Amino acid sequence: MSSEQEVLSGPPAPELLDDRIWVDGCWDFFHHGHAGAMLQARQLGTELYVGVHSDESILENKGPTVMNLRERLAAVDACRWVTRSVAFAPYVTQLDFISHVGCKYVVHGDDITSDSSGEDCYRFVKAAGRFKVVKRTPSISTTDLVGRMLLCTRTHFIKSLEKVLAGEEGSGTEAEKKAEGEAMLTRVKQYATDETGKQPGADVYFWSASKAAKTEDTEEKGVFRPLLKGSGPKPGQRVVYVDGGFDLFSSGHIEFLRQVILAEEDLARKEGWYEQQAVNERIGKGTDYSPVFVVAGVHDDEVINYWKGVNYPIMNIYERGLCVLQCKYVNAVIFGAPFAPTKSYLTGSPLGTPDTVYHGPTSFMPLSYDPYTAPKEMGIFQEIPSHDFQEVNAGTIVQRIMKSRDLYEERQRKKGVKAIGEAAHRQREILEEEQRRKEEKMASTA
Repeated sequence: MSSEQEVLSGPPAPELLDDRIWVDGCWDFFHHGHAGAMLQARQLGTELYVGVHSDESILENKGPTVMNLRERLAAVDACRWVTRSVAFAPYVTQLDFISHVGCKYVVHGDDITSDSSGEDCYRFVKAAGRFKVVKRTPSISTTDLVGRMLLCTRTHFIKSLEKVLAGEEGSGTEAEKKAEGEAMLTRVKQYATDETGKQPGADVYFWSASKAAKTEDTEEKGVFRPLLKGSGPKPGQRVVYVDGGFDLFSSGHIEFLRQVILAEEDLARKEGWYEQQAVNERIGKGTDYSPVFVVAGVHDDEVINYWKGVNYPIMNIYERGLCVLQCKYVNAVIFGAPFAPTKSYLTGSPLGTPDTVYHGPTSFMPLSYDPYTAPKEMGIFQEIPSHDFQEVNAGTIVQRIMKSRDLYEERQRKKGVKAIGEAAHRQREILEEEQRRKEEKMASTA
């Protein structure tokens, strides 16, 4: 029995629900375009069920996946607007399958998706009048990201996100920069919503300081400026801080964030957070809530490229920030966070000095010093132990692409993308070799 048949062999939903929305897809190395589709779908109902295609069905109909099914499911499950993920969803959406889980309507972007024979993947639900269309998120796709890796471009970098959103930086005329900034700011506001996709959720700040303070271990208070006001920390919640590049936001980042939540829930359980009296008190004041408020610092493109070289980050700070904002394990985002969270930075946070600073087991960034010296000296540092996805990061994803370069270039050609050529591949090899030597020098002097 196939895995699709196994889903259908389970107990069916008692009825079709107008407000239980279905979306499906590959969701390969999850990006903010995927999240945008889920957000728009969630706004059309009260529940969102997300079908995830198998590796085999994607290979047959589209080409090789970069991330395996388990990794793709982890990304879908972490999206704050998703109610439930459903693995092994058929590549061509079937009425009996979506009806089995109680979804009346299917939502998809306004682009056309075809199967291996060139037929519309949504032909059956369209014929049944159970299909709704939402706008595709502009300027981002898996194809775009693969192209950046293969071509080794840096044109996607953003110097100052704050100035771009204000229409003061970017390409085009003054009017075009202003319009693009407004459109980008609108998307930030949308991605900062709560689980309904309709109310304010996450707090968003900028942090500005000198290049040295952002890149090196330089003590500087800097300036926090609010962009969006969210719910903020609630009474009794512990505020914890995490930071990173979060490039190609993947299962490695997601599992780290999930483990932070689990660690805090374990601590809260020991301190009586989940005892009935404490729960009743919170409910009596409005509603129950989590014991932890997670603040995520996101590094600038310049900072990541300083340390990692080549054309990292593959996603710019705007794209990475949207990926972090859509994650249900995050409550606030600070754009432009320093590579080393110093004491003055941590104590100056408008969200309060964190109770704990967490760091994961990944070692993607080459280091010539310990960026977590300050939180260690403050006695608030904690490391998350090893987990199943700890080796999944931007570097390993790029390696997967380059290892099967011919397959992905063929996939790009099918998408109408210009052939890559050997020159671009050689350019990446040269930059990677330069970075390897730089890292070796760092290691020898550390």
